[in-house]
Amino acid sequence: MKAESNMAFKPHIQPAQRGFSLIECMISMVILMVGLLSLLAVFGLAMASTQTSQENNTAKQLADEAMEGILTARETANVSWAQINNTGGAGGIFVPGFQPINCAGVDGIIGTADDAACGPQILEMPGSTGVFAGTCPPDTCLPLTNFTRSIQILPVFPAGGGPASTTLRSVIITVQYTTPQLNIPRQYVLSTFISPFR
Repeated sequence: MKAESNMAFKPHIQPAQRGFSLIECMISMVILMVGLLSLLAVFGLAMASTQTSQENNTAKQLADEAMEGILTARETANVSWAQINNTGGAGGIFVPGFQPINCAGVDGIIGTADDAACGPQILEMPGSTGVFAGTCPPDTCLPLTNFTRSIQILPVFPAGGGPASTTLRSVIITVQYTTPQLNIPRQYVLSTFISPFR
């Protein structure tokens, strides 16, 4: 006996009412995964940037500190115009090349030869109370051993050529550092011009 096919139980499906095929579902899943993975990559990059922001800010402050020291020494006449130069030529007092971050020596000017006697500079941040106590602990003290600073003072030559200006010098302060989380070397450069006129 042959079973008859009963059309009453078979639903009539229009072509517009068909569902998704398996291949369409797989393609949409791949597109969704690519989108989600790129979103995760952006979150990872944002986390890395947040973690390195303290080092970036510290490098900026160290460069600003050195520049302010040079400008203040000139403004207060603590040093002569001839001394605002790198050592090794014309009586300059600023040590060339990358140096460890030391506190200012006896002369009170950052980047000079007497800084090594003062010792390493320490970044002091408030402790758990949020108030500076002036000592470590309870404050959080971070050594700046992953930072080095270079103060380069150069003569300025006119655009058309000729001898260097006697009343203008270029000051370039470079702070090199590595981020502890990623161990990537980075650099912050601050440059300006300085003249003997106050």
